[in-house]
Amino acid sequence: MRIALAPMEGLVDDIMRDTLTRVGGVDWCVTEFIRVTDTLLPPRSYHRVSPELYNGARTRAGTPVRVQLLGSDAACLAENAARAAQLGAPVIDLNFGCPAKCVNRHRGGAVLLKEPELLHEIVATVRRAVPAQIPVTAKMRLGYEDKSLALDCAQALEAGGAAEIVVHARTKVEGYKPPAHWHWIALIKEAVRCNVVANGEIWTVDDYLQCRTESGCDDIMLGRGLVARPDLALQIRARLAGQAPVPLGWQGLQRHVADFFAQVVAKVEPEHAPGRLKQWVGLLTRGYPEAATFFAQLRALKSIDAISALLTESLPLSEALLPA
Repeated sequence: MRIALAPMEGLVDDIMRDTLTRVGGVDWCVTEFIRVTDTLLPPRSYHRVSPELYNGARTRAGTPVRVQLLGSDAACLAENAARAAQLGAPVIDLNFGCPAKCVNRHRGGAVLLKEPELLHEIVATVRRAVPAQIPVTAKMRLGYEDKSLALDCAQALEAGGAAEIVVHARTKVEGYKPPAHWHWIALIKEAVRCNVVANGEIWTVDDYLQCRTESGCDDIMLGRGLVARPDLALQIRARLAGQAPVPLGWQGLQRHVADFFAQVVAKVEPEHAPGRLKQWVGLLTRGYPEAATFFAQLRALKSIDAISALLTESLPLSEALLPA
């Protein structure tokens, strides 16, 4: 059983990947998508999205990071995939699941699920351009408006050379609204021979067990569930091993919150840094009741200094909150 951390635009960047993989239990991560249009991107475009490429494509915890590309021009995607491989990407992942309107409007992400033939062409062209030892994988949803082409799309991806397919168990139109249709992943798993990874609406250990039952997949990709409960992967592993889980409580999470903010301050424009912390703590309120109290104090603060003071007061056991 393997657990992956999902790519989530504007949420799971290199800072969040670093934080969550140091909590533990994650086997691999995927970068936010790199948008490919009609040009060969310079190396800085890859390093900006995946600074882990400077570290052997691994987070500080040693977790491998796959590079994800998004676009519809097969030849240009192939050229950029080859460059990503040269820069050290261990796996090339192709995004056919992004539901964002601006992305779909420019013929990227989930809208391509209307065109199984194009999915095949993209994967096959990328597969030919990338060294044989580097896998090409894909992420898809169950469809755009409906699920009528779900099996065709999965089979097209496999036929093109995808070594693994992550399936988010909702259509584009369904977005992130519950429920996730895990039983549809089982149908896809029966229709292809490559490995299938289940994704969508896994917030608890019980959700994972139910997803495994309905989808037939041991391997999962966690997104918001892991951001909201950073020890979820460890909890799942403990349950499967027959061990009594030892939850990472709010006190144990404090140093991760402090370190996350320190990294944000060091890398993000000052006007955006407070928002990044509020975004994460807002999600943490779903998994940690104590986070709600902290968030109530945090949400009104706008300056880095004020937030740092609150962190110093609230997280006295943490190390330096800001980089020297």
